[in-house]
Amino acid sequence: MAISKETASLGMPYEKSYGYAQAVKVGDTVYVSGQVGHDEQGNPAVSGNMEMQMRQAYVNIGRVLAQLGATMENIVEETIFVTDMDAALAAVPEARKKSFPGDSPVVASAIVQIQRLALPELMVEIRCIARV
Repeated sequence: MAISKETASLGMPYEKSYGYAQAVKVGDTVYVSGQVGHDEQGNPAVSGNMEMQMRQAYVNIGRVLAQLGATMENIVEETIFVTDMDAALAAVPEARKKSFPGDSPVVASAIVQIQRLALPELMVEIRCIARV
C-alpha cells in the first residue's frame, strides 16, 4: 500500500539527478534532508566559516519547511554533521540564536563529526524532523 507523500524542492539540479527531495511530508511529519550552507544558486557559503555555513543551512531548512506548512518552531529533532567539532561547538549557540525564534530552540539534537561532506568546502550539514 502506497503512502501519500508531499515533497519540497530548492530547485537544485542534483535533486533530480540523485533522485531525492529536500523534504518529504507524510501525515503531520516532515523529514528534511541534510541541508548545507549554500545560497539559492547552490554556491557554498563562506568557506572556512562554520557559523555562516550553519546559519545558511538553517535558512535553507526554513525555506524547505515553509513549502510544507511548517516553521523552525515545528522542528522536534535534528542531527548536525560537522567536519570540525571544535568550530561547530563554538558556532552552534550563535547560529541557533539567529535561526530559531525565541530565547532558545527546544529540539532533540545530536552533533557528529565526520570526515567530509559532498563538497570539500562544506563544513556542516543539518537534517531534521518537524511536526505540523
